[in-house]
Amino acid sequence: MAKRVKAKKLTHKTTVRIKPTVPFAFDYTLHKPDHFTSGDNRWEPGVRWQTWAWKGKALGLKFQNKGTIANPLIALSIFSVKALSKSFFDSLVKEVEYRYNLNLDLKDFYKKFSKDKVLGPAIKKLRGMRPGHPSSLYEYLIIGIVLQNASVRRSIQMFQTLLEHYGTLLEFNGRKLWCFWEPGGLKNVDEQALRALKVGYRAKSIKKIDEQFTNGLDEEKLRKQDRAIQMQELLKLYGVGPATVWYLLFDVFHHWDFFNHVSPWEQKIYSKLFFGRDPEKPVSVKKLLKHFERYGEYKQLAVHYIWEDLWWRRKKGEYIPWLEKEIRT
Repeated sequence: MAKRVKAKKLTHKTTVRIKPTVPFAFDYTLHKPDHFTSGDNRWEPGVRWQTWAWKGKALGLKFQNKGTIANPLIALSIFSVKALSKSFFDSLVKEVEYRYNLNLDLKDFYKKFSKDKVLGPAIKKLRGMRPGHPSSLYEYLIIGIVLQNASVRRSIQMFQTLLEHYGTLLEFNGRKLWCFWEPGGLKNVDEQALRALKVGYRAKSIKKIDEQFTNGLDEEKLRKQDRAIQMQELLKLYGVGPATVWYLLFDVFHHWDFFNHVSPWEQKIYSKLFFGRDPEKPVSVKKLLKHFERYGEYKQLAVHYIWEDLWWRRKKGEYIPWLEKEIRT
């Protein structure tokens, strides 16, 4: 049974304007149909509501599209309990720009691959899309843990339960959404209490990750290091192996040129998308990785475009029989 809590009302609103680099596609950047649904955000065309834990504050953010692909403009409304300093807002906007890649220059990528037989059509449809993820490294790792060896439905249940017990329910702009706890928020929670929430063996991983961040892991400092050091430090995190590092380097640290892992599920989908192969008889991972080399320094970005195009087609109502077969419910 869900824990009954009173929502914290965020009545103070500050709106700032952000101009992403051109071209910019608001919906394709701010909403990713392949991400599993959770209680910390809502999206509808042209608007996204998102909770955000930042520097000890639980905030509500509302992103609104006020521009076009060729002349982009985002109105970002920040909801808080009370007025906050300009320096706080400046640091928050900088973080939003980083996580959603709002300053990414796509011109060279488009110039090189707009006429590619497979990638070109996706670029045309999704022009201006950025890879984007609203989570901090800590949040991304916790979400990754609940996704381990579980159906999407089960993962959503576990994540929602964790939010309801350790997060903060916020009310802003007519919405009620849960906000993630900050690193160290589970300091006084023992592993058995986590297990009682039916997250199974994941309780140990969640507790260990929280401890490692409490003991000083600094994401912002790690962003400034080169990829080799980032990999080295990430592999020190409990439960993080080479496969997890691959996802982190793309989603959290924005490396577009590193591609060394394909999960069995992705292997099936990539085999269909790039080779027209029956997903049940997939192309070898070695062959897939060799194929992606054609995209050079943009291999991760290129595959992201193909992947997102598939999920947006489904989102817009196209029925794709082979994909439906592969989706776990």
